[in-house]
Amino acid sequence: MNHTARTRTVVSCTLLVTALGAGVTACGSDGNPLSARPYDAADLISFNGPTEPGKRADPDKPLEVTANSGEGRITDVTARDSTGRYVTGELAADGSRWHSTSPLAANAHYTLTVSTEDEDGAPGRKVLTFDTSRPTSKKRLGVTFGPGTGTYGVGQPVTAQLDQEIKDKAQRAVVERALRVDSVPAVQGSWYWVSAKELHYRPKDYWPAHATVQVHSNLDGVRISDRLWGGKSKALKLTIGDRIEVVTDAAAHQLTYYKNGQQVEQIPVTTGKSGFETRNGVKVVLEKQYFVRMRGATVGIAEGSSDSYDLPVYYATRVTWSGEYVHAAPWSVGSQGYENVSHGCTGMSTSNAEWFFDNIRAGDVVKVVNSNGAAMEPFGNGFGDWNVDWAKWRKGSSLSNGTPDGQAPGDAVRLQPTAV
Repeated sequence: MNHTARTRTVVSCTLLVTALGAGVTACGSDGNPLSARPYDAADLISFNGPTEPGKRADPDKPLEVTANSGEGRITDVTARDSTGRYVTGELAADGSRWHSTSPLAANAHYTLTVSTEDEDGAPGRKVLTFDTSRPTSKKRLGVTFGPGTGTYGVGQPVTAQLDQEIKDKAQRAVVERALRVDSVPAVQGSWYWVSAKELHYRPKDYWPAHATVQVHSNLDGVRISDRLWGGKSKALKLTIGDRIEVVTDAAAHQLTYYKNGQQVEQIPVTTGKSGFETRNGVKVVLEKQYFVRMRGATVGIAEGSSDSYDLPVYYATRVTWSGEYVHAAPWSVGSQGYENVSHGCTGMSTSNAEWFFDNIRAGDVVKVVNSNGAAMEPFGNGFGDWNVDWAKWRKGSSLSNGTPDGQAPGDAVRLQPTAV
């Protein structure tokens, strides 16, 4: 049946239903002609993609579907490839045109489903399939997600390390849009360009306790620039543990351990003395080491000076790459809870350090307050990400209205242990 004949049939059925009165079924299963299965909308729409067998679409060109003048309107368009990646698009308010707004992947198979309404409101549908051509360049951008599959604390940021620098704002937007982070329960979050080769993702607030976080890239086959296309990457899954927050009050010489909002333990400690003050701010546990040899020479303290040290340290929980730890310090037990005598670390008795070591994990939050030390660096010395307020963090995204550049201190450098 052609489109004109189909329209006349719908009109006739509508008149028949009116004439027969309420309660009489005609044409549709429920008496409504619009409840019938959608008709083939091939004659109502035009598509700019390939229609001949063997022809491939150019992934650099946007898709476009238009409604033929006077025939009706487009109500919805869904486009996705064989891996499940969706193509975003915009539909004109009058339903006359839809066009894609995100890039297509090269060498991919797409299914395009177009829903329509004719002048009488009857629904139509057309399903189109096509393939895209292979990329013109062999150069691929690799992405490595961190920190690695496992269970982490609520403060753990997700990292994306690129194997090539991306400096152009438009190219950064292509990359960032394809890096997906999904959590259950869902949270508001954003990527931040730490440097041209590194991005960090965190929620507005800490991750919910016991959340599941899935990270993957949709960049494979996507054009980033004339000479660069996205490559394959390995997905990442994180499990978030209990909400552990540790607050060290350097002035009160006390460390308080909270679990899921409840105070569990309070421990007398000592922190950095004058000239070696512990950094203020939020830090995230990086790793745990049962034994670390700490030497003053690694942080520039001359051997033989009054501040020189070379000590075996146990139950060491690391919070910065430059060597700040929470650890056992049996030599300073008499000062713990009363004064600050360390070279920057947080020291406690061996029994307390063992308890702390057993009840802390990578990604847990350790916050220092009321110290005379400098503020924790946002990047480059561990995870100081939570010291950047949310408004500024959003400006570090290439998809926000702010600058996409953010701060670029370079890659984090793992330095030697520092202090006791």
